[in-house]
Amino acid sequence: METLAGGKLLLDFPAEAVARLRIANPERRNALDHEILGAIAQTLPRLDDGIATRCVLITGTPPLFSAGYDIAGFTEDAFEDETEALVAHPFQAAMEAIVAHPWPTVAAINGLCLGGGLELAVSCDLRIAAAGAKLGMPPAKLGLIYGHTGLRRFLETIGLPRTREMFFTGRNLDATRAEAIGLVNEVVEDVEIEAAGVELAATIAAAAPLSTRGNKRVIDVLAANPVLSDEQEEELVELRRSCFGSADFREGIRAFAEKRRPVWTGR
Repeated sequence: METLAGGKLLLDFPAEAVARLRIANPERRNALDHEILGAIAQTLPRLDDGIATRCVLITGTPPLFSAGYDIAGFTEDAFEDETEALVAHPFQAAMEAIVAHPWPTVAAINGLCLGGGLELAVSCDLRIAAAGAKLGMPPAKLGLIYGHTGLRRFLETIGLPRTREMFFTGRNLDATRAEAIGLVNEVVEDVEIEAAGVELAATIAAAAPLSTRGNKRVIDVLAANPVLSDEQEEELVELRRSCFGSADFREGIRAFAEKRRPVWTGR
């Protein structure tokens, strides 16, 4: 296990080709501070290491995922500058590193998940939640106008009506409600969340690397560009064409016919 951010972020590898980042700031309810956010932004790019890591799992130290930004220690005199500095750079850098990561990312929401912690989870490709988890966006209760990049992520995930509901009411959702509106993909019993998160990440990591990475790229381009440019269209066509000549595609066909597990090389 590797300790990052002064021990407030932990990196380990709980399954083959799965890297896990665990927020470990329990004294602050796993709140996100400059050190944690900076470590996330710096660590994700180095997890793009060929095909050794093919899925990144993000979770928190029980019993919480994250209570959001850590602003409790800010001083009264410099509150405006300090809070703006936190949400303007290190937070966005961390979120963008998650969104831009070329391999799938999974958030295992093992408990309370609020504010910036929820945006972190929404920035991941998939979310699995413990049945007892509570998820919420409290800006309406704090006098905060949320950043437009974060709001866009919620609009893309749960749509306009549900985003309005979350941000106008500030109510916390239980896991069942979160699953019903598409905020999380799956809900499991509280005692199962640790193992279920690893299992989901391991299932993704066991798939064909060229397919996983290529399909993520196609999905990301399509989601960000309702109308493709000629260059984007050419990129996606070429990406699909490239798989047909790959060794992994031939291996996948052979393994299917022989009813065995494929051995991927990423080529």
